[in-house]
This record gives sequence, structure tokens and C-alpha cells, in this order.
Amino acid sequence: MTTAPGRRSSTFTRLLRHGFTDPSAAEQLLDLDALASVRSDPVLLEALGAAADPDLALRGLVRIVEAGEESERQVLLDTLVTAKPLRDRLLGVLGASEALGDHLARHPRDWQALVTYESADLHPGVAEFEQGLADAVDPDSLRVAYRRCLLTLAARDVCGTTGLAQTAAELADLATATLRAALAIARTAAPEDAAQCRLAVVAMGKCGGRELNYISDVDVIFVGEARDGVDETKAMQAATRLAAHMMRICSDTTVEGTIWEVDANLRPEGRNGPLVRTLSSHLAYYQRWAKTWEFQALLKARAVAGDPELGAEYVDAVSPLVWGAADRENFVPDVQKMRRRVVDNIPADRVERELKLGPGGLRDVEFAVQLLQLVHGRSDASLRSGSTLEALRALAEGGYVGRADAAQLDEAYRFLRAMEHRIQLYRLRRTHLVPEDEADLRRLGRSLGMRTDPVAELNKAWKRHASVVRRLHEKIFYRPLLDAVAQLAPGESRLSAKAAAIRLEALGYADPAAALRHLEALSSGVTRKAAIQRTLLPVLLGWFADSADPDAGLLGFRKVSDALGKTPWYLRLLRDEGAAAENLARVLSAGRLAPDLLMRAPEAVAILGDPEGLKPRTREHLEQEVLAAVGRAGDAESAVAVVRGVRRRELFRTTAADLIGSYGTEDSPAEQDHGALVDRVGSAVTDLNAATIAGALRAAVRERWGDTLPTRFAVIGMGRFGGHELSYGSDADVLFVHQPREGVSDEEAGRAANAVVGEMRRLLQLPTADPPLLIDADLRPEGRTGPMVRTLKSYEAYYRRWSLVWESQALLRAEHMAGDAELGRAFVELVDPLRYPMEGLGEDAVREIRRLKARMESERMPRGADPTLHAKLGRGGLSDVEWTVQLIQMQQGWAEPGLRTTRTREALAAACAAELIPAEDAQTLDEAWVLAARVRNAVMLVRGRPGDTFPSDARELAAVGRYLGYEPGHVGDMLDDYRRITRRARAVVEERFYGAAG
Repeated sequence: MTTAPGRRSSTFTRLLRHGFTDPSAAEQLLDLDALASVRSDPVLLEALGAAADPDLALRGLVRIVEAGEESERQVLLDTLVTAKPLRDRLLGVLGASEALGDHLARHPRDWQALVTYESADLHPGVAEFEQGLADAVDPDSLRVAYRRCLLTLAARDVCGTTGLAQTAAELADLATATLRAALAIARTAAPEDAAQCRLAVVAMGKCGGRELNYISDVDVIFVGEARDGVDETKAMQAATRLAAHMMRICSDTTVEGTIWEVDANLRPEGRNGPLVRTLSSHLAYYQRWAKTWEFQALLKARAVAGDPELGAEYVDAVSPLVWGAADRENFVPDVQKMRRRVVDNIPADRVERELKLGPGGLRDVEFAVQLLQLVHGRSDASLRSGSTLEALRALAEGGYVGRADAAQLDEAYRFLRAMEHRIQLYRLRRTHLVPEDEADLRRLGRSLGMRTDPVAELNKAWKRHASVVRRLHEKIFYRPLLDAVAQLAPGESRLSAKAAAIRLEALGYADPAAALRHLEALSSGVTRKAAIQRTLLPVLLGWFADSADPDAGLLGFRKVSDALGKTPWYLRLLRDEGAAAENLARVLSAGRLAPDLLMRAPEAVAILGDPEGLKPRTREHLEQEVLAAVGRAGDAESAVAVVRGVRRRELFRTTAADLIGSYGTEDSPAEQDHGALVDRVGSAVTDLNAATIAGALRAAVRERWGDTLPTRFAVIGMGRFGGHELSYGSDADVLFVHQPREGVSDEEAGRAANAVVGEMRRLLQLPTADPPLLIDADLRPEGRTGPMVRTLKSYEAYYRRWSLVWESQALLRAEHMAGDAELGRAFVELVDPLRYPMEGLGEDAVREIRRLKARMESERMPRGADPTLHAKLGRGGLSDVEWTVQLIQMQQGWAEPGLRTTRTREALAAACAAELIPAEDAQTLDEAWVLAARVRNAVMLVRGRPGDTFPSDARELAAVGRYLGYEPGHVGDMLDDYRRITRRARAVVEERFYGAAG
């Protein structure tokens, strides 16, 4: 085939036209003597061009021809050009599978397995595969025979003779025959073991469901029994040796490669449990210890090898347990945990290429189908299939899944599985990753029938089907629930009310009947509003079910929708702003506080759709808004009503941001820096309360004195208020200070100041729909018996003469919050020498602080409270950490500027930086303080009222756990972790506050 230099031969052009990507190399291969008799045959070139990868097919063909005996080469080539079935099968396999090409190069006579075209050959079963493996007597011969059978199976697949479901079933049947052959080899090698026991092999997973991949771990469970007269212990040891040998025969790598891994980790106790158990031992475990996922796995259990009667007994015995799993106590939290698609263990650069575990992947379909089988299969035996596609069809026929949704999922699942098959077939390696290489994508696309632009067509189809799965895998739980309360066209099947209630209950709804009523109220009718609700609700119901209180979420959504349903922007916001609907679902189902705040002014839901809406507003912005509102109001009460409305809106913003940051969303993971969450809440609530007090002060002054009060007046924040560490339910601890203006008598100034304080407190506690702000001035000199407000000189005189050490300690948190800024700064300067005494505290003062702390621990702890779980006063709680830090501040603040802060965590970090406390101890105290602060926030968010201890109600406790990042069913771990963290903190407190470090 020589041509003039610079000119392409006609063969080169024909090869290019037939899909070869390297025509020059292909032309050289065709010039080899081995192909001399067929190189110009147009039939061969046409058949090569039909392969997924013509270049690969031609290279494979040359290797087979060259590897064969000379007498056999011409037989192969003659048969190739005269017998279309062989030509299509052989070149189809060679163009799709490099691994099977390697097998044929090692065993060139195996091409003859593709010549036969009998009817039995089209749809072989276990018996036919057993016959194909019959001559295997050792692991190597079993591998060769297995690959020969796989060769014929793959040929039917790539030629389109069998569809996806049939191919997967044949792969499972071939695996069954292989397990039987491997067990027979193991028995032959150890006849004495075989004589002592009965051993059954039960297939699980895709093998059990007859939907196996080309290369997949074959999941199995072993069941053994002693033969008559044999000691059970010895019999189990013999069975274990047989089972282990059988696994090695399949899994080990020899000169002929490997078959596949046999995985027995689905057995009771997993890898830690015995490889073989008796039937009674299996049942004892399942009845007492098994988790929901184990019953989900047993959906596909099928006896495949060994003692058939024992295998059948096992399947019959576990079946009632499988279909009764939905009645188990922990089914709902287990389901909630299982429903969260786990992609955390997939490297970030692989998530988008994951066919199985990635978003919109195969696992989404399989899990959704299996969960619906568990929920409804207990009352409908037609759903009890191990095959995903058969089960999906049965679910649709029974009305458990919408027919259109089922059809779309069926199509998507078949396509994704076909992609998975062809990816694995190439090198016969276990992978679920879509390749990145252009040549691999081209071969993959062509193998699926895409010939015009295979790479672009493949990517487009893949993304489309993955998008369908992503959109539908959750909705199929919930769309039929809407159909159950809707008017359907004649002939359409629906979920019965009973089945709908069962499904809702299984998904965590405590009152399914009420939930169905809410669904009917929201989605019934032919209005545009109802149509949008029917689109939104399937997704929202999933988010509600993902929370600790789905019922509250759905009820709250109905209330908000009833209040805002007629406003044009509300449903449009939820429909078009993806984050808004999920954020609303999280907020409504996480507890009482945020929904209560929202219900008082539902229009605040707009905050959830604004990308900037969840960020806290600065104190300057809040004060501007509040003071402007006061200026527009007609009187003090209406002014403060507006101010409290602003506070309620901003509290909702803060709670919503806290909940969404703690829970995370589908697009944004939960905040991992819990200290940052606590700091944001503390700062936001502090700024909000400061602005609210500033507004109430302005309103009280304007009502009686106009723009100027006869005395300068300032509000000093104390306690958590001054420390910017307020929780949602905290009062505002304050001191009031005033300074008479020039020409105003002390008496007049005092009366004005006291009147302002009284009016502020009254206005902020008026009964309205908005939460009150309680002002607590008990930290003032002389406590409740002392004057409510003092002049700066009066404070100076008191502190100089009468101040006690606890008052100096309390002043560590003093910070100006509202009113006259200059007067506030003067007060802070006045108290600095008290809270940061020169040369630190004397021994008497230290002893007094320790005595007060010990007394508080013994006297203020509520009766009956568990001191290990009390967030404020308990062991290692807020009080322990704060008193320890405050002692360091009072001892060293005079010399260490970083300690002169009102904030606990800042002071602790400064103490660590100044080497006043070891870094490990500082970390221990900080971790405990943050956790205790989050517990208090969680209790308020969940219960709607403040509390310092974990709730006793199970659902409320679970909601606190979810807020703190614990999965459903793990509240015990939460309490254990709290005790462990605070116990370590208390040990630091004992040393640093009470002990030798003093």
C-alpha cells in the first residue's frame, strides 16, 4: 500500500471515514502478512467501523491472529468474513473491552465460543453457565472458564442482543455458577471439612437482586449447620475454612488474573463477626441488634450456592424481619440518617464524575426504591423484589410512585447502568467514575450508539439523566402523598389514605392524619397558587422529614402560606429562589422560636431569599433605623412598638442564620467553626438589644422633654450584655448613670433620670405580639435596695468606699451601650482601676472570689438538676469557665492590655497568648464554653423559652442534637460528649481557679 510522499492513500481515507482515530497505525496493521487474506475485504472494514473503538478492535484482532496456531489463523479469518454473527460479536467485544482482548490473546481458541448462535445461547441461565465452568478444577482453570463465559455474555451485550436488565441478570447467574464451582473446588480440597457441615451461600446486594455489574464485589452471607452427630463448634470451624477458601478462589490474583472480590462484610457484626453463623445465631442477631440498613440489605437476599435447603430456610426466616422493619422503634431516625446522601468520603474532584454515589447517581434511585419497599412491602407482597427495576415497576403499578416519575427514573437508571457497564467492561476493573480522557469518552459514547459527536452527545445525555434522578429521587416519596389528597383522572392509580399515612409515619411525621389535612389544604384546587404548591411541596416535605419535627415544619408552612398566600411575591420567591424554600423549611422545622417570630410578621420570609439577608446588620444601621422610626412616631408607645417590631425581625434574621449555619443546606455545608456561630449570635443579639434600648430611651425622652433630657444619661451594659455574649433568652443586665446638665439641680436631674428609666422599662415590657426586652439592673451598687440610677460622682464615691470584690468582678463586663457616649466612656474609665487593680488581687480577695464561687455552686443549682448537664452552673459550664478567666483578668489585666476586654473568649485567647495559661488548657476551656453556650441557644430555639439544661422531651432533645450536629438516634452520644468535654474543663478549673495555680 505504498503511496507518493505527501499524499494519503485511499485506505487511509476509508479508515478515517470508518471511525479510526489513528488511520496511519491501522493501515500498518492491515499491511501485516497475518491479515493478507482479508485486508481488502469491505465487510471487515465495515464491521471494524461499527465497533465502539475501531482502532482497539483492529489491534485486538491482530493479537488473536498472531497468537493462534498457523493452521487456525485462516479458519478464524474465513469465519470472520463469512459469518456475520461472529464478526459482530468478536469485533464488538474487541472494540469495547481491552481486558477481553487480552484474554483472547492469551487463549486465542476462545474466539470459537462466539461462533455458536443457538437459541439457548441467546439467554443462558445458571445451568448453562455451570456447564461452561464444569471443567474447572483449580483457581486458574476457573478464571479461564469464567472469562470465556463472560466473553459470550459481553458479546450479546455490545451487539444489543440482550438489554441492560437481562445482561445484569446473566452476570448475576454467572456469578452464581462461579460461586458454586469455587465451593466445589474448596470441598474437593478439604473433604473432611465438607463432611462435617452444611454450608449455604446467600447472595446479597446486586448479585442477590440479579442486577450485577461486570466488575463488582459479590456480597454474600454464609449460613452453616452441623451435620448429624458432629459437634457444632467443630462444624462451624470447618464451614469457616470452606467459606474462606471459596472466597480466596474467587478473589486471589493468579497468572490468569482475578475474578472478583467476594465480600462478606454485610454479615452480622460486619468484619468483627464470625464469617459463618448458624441460622439461629443469625436470627438472634437480627431480632436483637440489627439496624435498619441491615434489613435494607436483606431485601436482596437470595440463596445461590451450597446447601439449597439451608439457604431457603435462611431466606424464609429473615423475610418477616425485613418486611417488619418499618415497625421497629428506631426506623424513623435510621431512615432520616440513611436518606442523607453520603458524599463526604468522595474526593471533591471526583464527585461530579461519580456515577454511583454522586448527586443524581445510581445510589439515589436504588435507595429511594428500597426505602419505599421497606415502608409498603410489609402490606403489599407485590413489592418484594430484589431487582430495582422490577420493584420500581411494581411501585408504579400499585400507585406508590407516580407512573410518569417511575418511567423517567426507569429510563435514567437504565442509561446510567449502561454507562457503568461499558466503563467497567473496558478494562474489567471495579470503577464508577466517568473517564476524563477524550478517547475514553469517545469509545464510551460510541458503545452506547452515539456516532455523530459521541463525546458531546454522551455528556449531554448523562447530565440530563442525572438531573432527572436528582430532581425525582426525593420527590417520589412525596408526590404520591399529594395525589392521595387530590382529584385524579379516571383510571389513574393513587396512594390510599392508609398507605399515605404509613409513608408519612415512616418518614418521621407523628400525626400523619393532620399532615394529610395540611397537604390537602395547601394543594387542592385549580388555582395558580395550588399548582405552585404542588410543585414545591414534594421538595419541602423532604426537607421537613430531614428535621427533628416534620409535623411542626409542615404546620408552620401552612400558617405562613395562609398568611402570605395572596401576596404575589411569596410563592414566586419560594419557587424561583432556590435557597429560599430550603431555608424556610429548615427554619420552620427546627424548633419553636424562629417560627414564632416569623408568624408575628410573615413578610420577614423575604429575608430567606436574599443572599445578603442572613447577614446581621451593624449596630449603626440598626440605631439609624430605630431612631428614625421613633422620630416619625406620634407617641412613645407607638414608637417603641415599631422599635420592638424591628427587634423581632432582626431576632428572626439571627435565628434563621444560626439554624441554617448549624444545619447546613444542600449547597452549603454546616458551619464547622462553632465558636464563630456563638460569637455571631452573641454579637447580633447584643447589637440588637443595644439599638432597642437606644430607641426606647429616645422615645421616653421625646415624650416628656422633647429633644433634650435635663441630665446627660447613659446605659452601661453588664454581664452577657456587656460581654457581647447574649443568648436568645437573656435579659439585658445594665447600670444607669447620669450627669446633671449645667444649671439643672441634682434633684431635678435625679427625678428626670429615674422617670426615664421607669418609662423605658415600661415601654419595653408592654404586652404586644413582639417579645419583650427585660432590663435587669440588679448589679447596681447595693443591689435591689440601692437607687436605680446614680450620678457619675455617686458611683465614684460608692466604689471608692464600699465596693466589694464581687462588684469589681461584675464590672469586668461593663461597656457603654446607649445614651451619652462621652458619659459612658467616663464611667468605663472610672471603673477600670477597680476591675484591673494595680499589682492584681490580694490573697484575701482571691479567697473571697473562690468562696463566692463555691457558694454559688452549692446554693444556686436548681433542685433536682443534673450538675453534669447544667450549661450555666454545672460542672465545666459557662460559670466555671467565666470565673476562671475573670480571675486571670483581675490578677493580670493591669499589666496585660489584651486582657482588658469584656468578652470571655477574647480574654482567654489573650491569656493564652501571654502564656498565663497553657494552650491546651485554654483550648479545653474554650471548647466547653462554646458548647455550653450553644446548648443554651439550642434550648431556646427548640422550646421557645430559655433553659440551661437539656430538654427531657425526646423530640425536643433530638432537635437540640440536630442543632449541635448529631445525626438522628445519637442523642446519647451528644450527652456523653457534653459530659466528657465539660469534665475536662472542670479539671482545668480545679487547677487554675481553685488549686495550685492560684
